[in-house]
Amino acid sequence: MTQKIEQGFMAFLVDGKDGIGAVREVTPTSLTLYIENAGEFAVPLSAVKDVHSQKVLLKPELLDKRLLKAIGHVHDSEDPNLVG
Repeated sequence: MTQKIEQGFMAFLVDGKDGIGAVREVTPTSLTLYIENAGEFAVPLSAVKDVHSQKVLLKPELLDKRLLKAIGHVHDSEDPNLVG
């Protein structure tokens, strides 16, 4: 990790793609992510691939299945007519 994780950073599965959530809390061993439409999830720091430019890149293979399912629905409430 090249940057210290801070509250408010956005989380991503792939750099350059849409964010999946926001960091709500950071502890010495984990971080809490808020995922829209699903709530908060604890993520072990071992699942963090990199941190830069206020972005937290995660390792999908180390994430809980419930979190991965929530990530798949993060943009469900968006109005497709407003995207552009």
